[in-house]
Order: sequence, then C-alpha cells, then structure tokens
Amino acid sequence: MLIQSLFLAALVVGYVYILLILWSILVPSRRVWPAGTTKWKLVLSWGAFYLTVGLAVALIVLDWNRWGIPSEVRFGLGVPLAALGLGLVAWGVRTLGLENTHGLKGGFITSGPYQFTRNPQYLGDIVMLTGISLIVNSALVAVVNLLIILSFILLPLAEELWLEEQYGEAYLRYKIQTPRFL
Repeated sequence: MLIQSLFLAALVVGYVYILLILWSILVPSRRVWPAGTTKWKLVLSWGAFYLTVGLAVALIVLDWNRWGIPSEVRFGLGVPLAALGLGLVAWGVRTLGLENTHGLKGGFITSGPYQFTRNPQYLGDIVMLTGISLIVNSALVAVVNLLIILSFILLPLAEELWLEEQYGEAYLRYKIQTPRFL
C-alpha cells in the first residue's frame, strides 16, 4: 500500500511539474520557468521537481529489483550510463555555475560541455536516469523517471525564449550553431 501511494504521489507531482513547464512554453509572458528571482516561482518549480525526485528515491529503496531485468544488463549497461550522465551533469554545473543552473541570470556560457550541446545538464540527467532505471530494476521507478526525463526534454523549450530575451543576438547565434541536445 505504501509503495502504491508513493508511486501515485510521484505521478501526480510529476504531472503537475510537466504542466508547469508546458504552461511556461505556451504562455511565456506568465512563465513559471525559468523562475528568475521570483520567490514563489522558484519554490513552485524547484519544489515540484525535488518532490518528484524525492518520491522516486523512496521508490528506489522500497521497490528495488522487482522487475526482471537481467543483472548483466542492469549493471553492465546501467552503471556506465549512470556514471556518464552524472559526469556530464557535474561538468555542466561546474561550467555554468549554481546561479545559472538554478535559472538565475548569472552570465551567458558557451564553453565546456556547452560548446557541444546547449543542454548538457539535461542530457546528462536523461542518460543518468536511464542508467538508474536499469540498475534499480523497478517498473515503478522507470515510469517516474520517464516523467522526469520528459521534463528534461521539455525544459529547454521553456528556457529558450527567456535566454533570447536575456542574451539577445549572442544566444540566437549560439542556438543556430549548437544543437539542443546532440
């Protein structure tokens, strides 16, 4: 019963987070993400994200290894994917800095991993979550991680107009020269 309740909560919060992102894409004049320095937007956006991730972590602990993925795949493919993704996220955070990473204007960066992809942290998160889903071997965790991955696919669409507003022509040139993901 606890596992099912946590799973349902993760689905609800994950869907709410995706709806916030979609709102930001469709109604950019009233965007919730990027939140900038507006406190309620920061709390709402990051709160929904971290609550979804926290519920996924609880499911990892409670629903570990209940799916049926062979150990060779779980660890042979999952561990390298998780490590690669984590490395890419860390490189992106180190290059961009925490303010920019959290959606606060801190400067326009095109070095490090940002010379290869406009969204190395999101790409790294997607790869890492795929690896974690394999390692954990839980259908419930995989579904929640798919929601989180969907958010990482949608987030750049919400951010691009904001980045154009913040950095103008420099961002438009960068956008043409550098792929969104790969």
